[in-house]
Amino acid sequence: MLLKLENVRKSYGTFELDCSIEVKKGQVTGLVGSNGAGKSTTFKSILGLIFPESGNIEMFGKKLSDITPADKENLGVVLTEANMCELLRAKDVAPILKGMYKKFSTDEFYQRCKNYGIPLDKPIKEFSTGMKAKLKVIIAMSHDAKLLILDEPTAGLDVIMRNELLDMLREYMEDEERGILISSHIATDLEGLCDDIYMISKGKIVIHEDTDVLLSEYGLLKVTKEQYETIDKQYIISEKEERFGYLCLTNQKDFYQENYPNVAIEKGSIDDLIIMMTKGGKR
Repeated sequence: MLLKLENVRKSYGTFELDCSIEVKKGQVTGLVGSNGAGKSTTFKSILGLIFPESGNIEMFGKKLSDITPADKENLGVVLTEANMCELLRAKDVAPILKGMYKKFSTDEFYQRCKNYGIPLDKPIKEFSTGMKAKLKVIIAMSHDAKLLILDEPTAGLDVIMRNELLDMLREYMEDEERGILISSHIATDLEGLCDDIYMISKGKIVIHEDTDVLLSEYGLLKVTKEQYETIDKQYIISEKEERFGYLCLTNQKDFYQENYPNVAIEKGSIDDLIIMMTKGGKR
């Protein structure tokens, strides 16, 4: 196990985080939720930037308090709020990283920059948003880290830049000893990248499923008020009243397709799940 959070709690006024997450070797794990749901608080707790009031966090099989500088070299991080000195060039970054990480390879760093269109001699301040995002991920990967913690790495990127960055992460995961914890508000990114997904709402994990299960077994029922009164509700996990009747989220789409052929059923996306678990009433 690369990372494990167990009942990690942190309070800010009326907000309380209560979170349990696991990241396994060979897997990409996604954390999704609306703004203010608790994603950033979770990431900061993992990185020791804030201190939870209770619960346990383990990384590489050790408690956070037992993590050594050598252990930290196995961690690569990209945070939305973190920025680089934009007066530097990419080639100026290399000797800095070389001094920080024993496993940093200047040749591999330069090769990745070349492969993903990062100029070595241009000041970072002249980079596009996409080039800056790719450089951040290249830096996180540059010292053979075993675990990447990525907070919204694709934010603000166009579809081409997002695809290039996701290709970088897929290449990184060719080593099955590695793992990634990634948050993103762009659901399609996670659908094509993550092995499993945690959904957080108001500080609580409300869904954890393999991505394949989310995309194949979850669905949205569109029912009239009359249909709502008659259907079996045991597999409805959230519902929202609409003008036509009710919109219901289920994790057993096939059950309703087989037993209620007259009910309109749509395949649920991760975006749909976020909306229903945030705005809908949970049963």
